[in-house]
Amino acid sequence: MAALSANQVRLIAEGGELAAVLLSLLFADAGFEVLDAPAAPRVPPLGLLESLPQAVRERALAWERHVREVETGRPCGLGSVGAPRQEYAPDARTLAQREEAKAAELTAAGMPTSAVTVRRMRTRYRQEGVWGLVDHRATRPQSALGRTDERVVTALREVLEAGRERSRGTLGRLRVYTERLLDERHGVGVVPLPSSATFNRLVHALADGGGLLGSARQRRWRSARPAPPFVPTTVMAPGELVMMDSTVLDAFVVLDDGVVERPELTIALDVATRTICAAVLRAKGTRSVDAAQLLAQMMVPAPMRPGWAEGLAMEHSVVPYERLLSVDARLEGAAARPVITPQTIVVDQGNVFISSSFIAACESLGISVQPAPPGNGPAKGHVERTFSSINTLFVQHVAAYTASHTGERGKDAAGEAVWTLAQLAEMFQEWIICGWQEREHDGLRHPMMPRCALSPNEMWAALIAVCGYVPVPLGREDYIELMPLKRQKINDYGIRIDYRTYDHKALNPYRGERSPAADGLWEIHYNPHAPCQVWARLPRPDQPGGYGWEAVPWIHHTLVSAPFTDFTWQHIKRTVARRADRAQHEHDLALALRDLLERAAAGHGTRREKVVAARARTAATDGAVWGILYEQPEAEADERGEDAFDDSEDDEEPLANDGALSIRPTEHTPLSDSPTGAAQEADVPAPRRAQVTVYDPLEESLRW
Repeated sequence: MAALSANQVRLIAEGGELAAVLLSLLFADAGFEVLDAPAAPRVPPLGLLESLPQAVRERALAWERHVREVETGRPCGLGSVGAPRQEYAPDARTLAQREEAKAAELTAAGMPTSAVTVRRMRTRYRQEGVWGLVDHRATRPQSALGRTDERVVTALREVLEAGRERSRGTLGRLRVYTERLLDERHGVGVVPLPSSATFNRLVHALADGGGLLGSARQRRWRSARPAPPFVPTTVMAPGELVMMDSTVLDAFVVLDDGVVERPELTIALDVATRTICAAVLRAKGTRSVDAAQLLAQMMVPAPMRPGWAEGLAMEHSVVPYERLLSVDARLEGAAARPVITPQTIVVDQGNVFISSSFIAACESLGISVQPAPPGNGPAKGHVERTFSSINTLFVQHVAAYTASHTGERGKDAAGEAVWTLAQLAEMFQEWIICGWQEREHDGLRHPMMPRCALSPNEMWAALIAVCGYVPVPLGREDYIELMPLKRQKINDYGIRIDYRTYDHKALNPYRGERSPAADGLWEIHYNPHAPCQVWARLPRPDQPGGYGWEAVPWIHHTLVSAPFTDFTWQHIKRTVARRADRAQHEHDLALALRDLLERAAAGHGTRREKVVAARARTAATDGAVWGILYEQPEAEADERGEDAFDDSEDDEEPLANDGALSIRPTEHTPLSDSPTGAAQEADVPAPRRAQVTVYDPLEESLRW
């Protein structure tokens, strides 16, 4: 392009020919393209200007006024009011003269400037706007690492990452490890470390943002956290998403023989309503059968316990009791706790929740199990936060509260323990009804009343009107299905599980026979908290499906009369050496087990033996798997002395010591100390109390 006039342009070809072309034709040509055209921003980057120091920002804005005055004659641009000064009038002076005048003006004002500088500032203003007038020495990125050698930074990063899962140390340890790593890679003394103060600042610059310092718990939590952005979980129906987890309760309880220990709490939380659907409190050693118990508790209405206030009943709550009662008659006399059937359960990687027995129990009930990533607490943040709320709202008010860690524990917290496990579990179940379910939660909002926080019962009442309610009654077979599973052979001597032999005459037709299953093994269900009998699924043509359950007792159940658990049996196995064949060794184990339980009951033995026996007795009585208390007439209670699962008509002794399924408390059950049961058993001779029995959902289901 040689020249540009008002409406045409003169072009020079490569061969030297001249051509005059109208601008309209040039712009309309398909091959026309503007090359190296600066894209001047129309709006100044005010956000970037605000990040600059005030002096730098004011200097750039002042240059903008000078450049505008040189180009237009007015400091505020063409739209400003007033006549331009004579030395900057475009119609009187050329652009070069105006640049000279501006340079002289700035120099006289104490800022030495040349006309070349003014011309350069005009060019930068046309290309970048006001941002081009900024002194870019102030916009250089500042590194938190300073001018530290990159090799030191790389080595320190590796040391911090390697110590993410280790115990917490000092900054001096990091310096030693970093120096060793540099010496191994580059040679001794080749890469020197900065001073201690500079090194410490470098450590904080690298570690604070990534969570590589702090306590070991915080570092594990940070490493297990999923990558952002985080998407909130939206649940619109009860049971759509249920979270289950276990934790050690921050309080001591008194087990049998005065043993003091912190129990384990396992809960199931419905995310949509924040309802604690079920809770199991027992001594340490939660098993998969305890998780299966939560499934049974969730689907069965919670009955009113003796001594509870009438206001805790469902008929006195905000729940639409009359409408639900017409659908499910089991709600009559039930406590104000929602009955929720889970669809999806989120669990962690604990052995209790990923066991084959628990997964099989969920599959039999049509429940999907969704394991969270290992060590990822935020994946089930609702239940983790609920544990914290339980700790602040309930546990800290209980005697023998231990606080969250030993640094906050009192002088003699164990000496304050007065509640037994059964009593604390009773109080906790009552607190769920009157404390948790009736308390407003900020996370629960009605769609039509977003400013009003609702309680779990109110949220359930609102959602159940939309989603509906379908009762799921559990029968006798369902409760057995929820127990842990083993596939075993039926040999001539019976069924052998972990050095315990179970035998019954009902097994005679199937000894040495293969089952109809593909693996040829028989389905055996057992209760780890009461291993004195198992249940075998055997062919029965008269039963629906062609199969039925048969209770098979342990051959030494008459030898060991006190309750025990699989935890107790494992302790005996570790302490008794095998000196004979399997049959004699099993008999020796049974004798050792009986001796342990008797010595512990008499107050003798080591502390370890007392703890083992106390846990066994607590798990088999106070923490019965399916047992919760309810009132019953004395005549009816006297008639219920048989094994709830043994429907065979043989002359063998019933297994009255099966704590998980026994329907009458044994002599070791400390129910007389219960705060809610003391009033009703005041006139009843100990140890037998005819008017208070253990509620058995199995028998309740048989009635239905």
